This record gives sequence, structure tokens and C-alpha cells, in this order.
Amino acid sequence: MITKKQYVEYLIHTPINYTCSNLAEHLEGVSHDAISDDLHREHLSAHDLWERVEPLLENTAESYLIIDDSVQNKQYSQQIELVKRQYSGAEHGLIRGINIVNLVQITGEEYFPVDYRIYRPQADGKTKNEHFREMLLAAKDHKGIQAQRVLFDSWYASVKNLKLVHRMGLIFVTTLKSNRLVSLSKAEGYVHLDEIEWTAERLEHGIPVKLQEVPFLVQLFKIVTPDGDIDWVITNRSEPALTAQDVQKENAIRWHGEQLHRELKQLTGTEKCQCRKARSQRTHLACCYHAWLSLKLLARALKTTLYAVRAGLFRSFLQTQLCSPSIPAFALG
Repeated sequence: MITKKQYVEYLIHTPINYTCSNLAEHLEGVSHDAISDDLHREHLSAHDLWERVEPLLENTAESYLIIDDSVQNKQYSQQIELVKRQYSGAEHGLIRGINIVNLVQITGEEYFPVDYRIYRPQADGKTKNEHFREMLLAAKDHKGIQAQRVLFDSWYASVKNLKLVHRMGLIFVTTLKSNRLVSLSKAEGYVHLDEIEWTAERLEHGIPVKLQEVPFLVQLFKIVTPDGDIDWVITNRSEPALTAQDVQKENAIRWHGEQLHRELKQLTGTEKCQCRKARSQRTHLACCYHAWLSLKLLARALKTTLYAVRAGLFRSFLQTQLCSPSIPAFALG
């Protein structure tokens, strides 16, 4: 039998292979099946993560909440219960995988996951947008998170989500899909985004528009990226001095959510567990968040990155091998 602590420490210290069989090969007296059974028996939830993260937060109104999802690629796995075919932004197409919706709190350059949900409509019937609303309400009503600004991408810019954020008295910054219709006035009716005439004034300060079924105006900005792509960004902020640069800067903060997704995948092996049962996969993923948190705290103490912390685990091994190789190069002087 292994404990949750042992499994988290395994995730932190294994260099490449994150499977139960690899752990069994390196832990005396424990079989692969026993480890799989332990993962199936254990129950770790997002609440366990929150209990450990809460004391670490700088919980201020100036902080941000980001809601975004990440697909754990399982395209070669045929019998894992949580796996379904879905769109992956990383792969730019449909793949088999496990989708996790994350809620991340950001203050300055510090970011911590405060909630997460596994997207499994075949089991609970919930959409990702329903997870969005449930996590946001829980963050404000139950967790007491003080952040006043919520960032998310176009996938979550649904009418229900926009109305909820606005009704909660929060400010949102999000993007629109290019096929979204907006109205500049009753006389003009609804038009496509690319039909709007953009003067220098509009490019600098945006333009108030109405979205279908949304009972309040939003400020629309056309942000042209350095490579020529266009981001259509909206916010319910109504400050006269608000500029495209302000909105672009806030929208860019969402990058921290992407950074969290990448660190979880590359440093804790979220995609690598091969257990078939849903409970085992959920326990593995929960342990990955705790492994990430362990790396995060040490990185913060050392004032370095999570990648540098983990690379340091293997530095002394390489130094030893370079001084006295276990496998010398053959027939070379």
C-alpha cells in the first residue's frame, strides 16, 4: 500500500515515466496492481487543494480570476473511463482526452489554482459553461475570493456567463468569436464584427455595442496582434479613459492560466497515468495538483521557476555520472 504523500512525491521525482508499473519497479514490496487499487480507493477533491492553497493567496480586490480548460491528451488510450473525443487547442483539432476546467487566482505574477472540475458530461450531464458558473459562484459565495475581475476566452463568452458575471458586480474581459453579431444602434441592427468601420478613435477607445440577448452594453475593442491576427475583446468596464492598451494588457494576463496548464502537464505527468478506472484517474490528477503546489512553493522560496527546481533534482546525478560514468563510452580515448 502507498500513501497519497508517497504518490505525490513519486510524481515530483520521476524524470519521465509516471505509470503505476514504473513506481512499482522502484518501490520495494509494492505491486503495480496494489498501486492501481490504492489510487482507486483514495478520494481527493478540489476542496483538498483549496484547503492548502487558501493560506497562500494574496486575497485582494485587485487580483484576477481566470477560467480556462485544458485537455489531457489520451489519444492512444482506448479504455480509460473519463476519456472522450473533444477539441484540443494545443493540438488544434479533435482528440481523445480528459478535459479539466480550471479556476486560477492571480495577484501580480503569482498564480494558484483554486478550483477545478473534470468535464465528463456522459456522467454528470454538465457542460463546461455550467462548470464555469458553478466555480465562479463558489469562489465568491463560499471561498470568499475578493477578485473583482474575471478573464476567460471566447468559449466561455456565452450569454448566461456574461449575464452572471455582470449580475455579480464583477468586471469581465473576454474575447469574441469572429462570427458573433453585435449592434451599434437600433437603426443599424446586428452586423458581423468585420463589417464595423474602425476609426482611429474607435481603435484607441473601443466602441459600445450590444450583444444578442445581453441586456447591457459592452465595450468592443479590435486588437491587432503583431502577426496580423485580430482579437475581438469585450469588457463591461465603462470607464471613459479606458484604452485598447489597457484591455490588451488585462486580456494578456490569461497567459498565466496557460502557464499553469503547461507546468501541470510537463512537470507532474497529468497526461501519463494509464489507469482505466475513472476514480483512479481522478486521484492521479488530484495528486498532480498537489505535486505542482509542492514545486511552486519551493520555487517561490528559491526565487526561481518550477522548471529550474525540477531540473535541480537531477543535477547531482549528472555531475556524478560525468565524473565517474556508470557506462563509459566504448573504445574512445
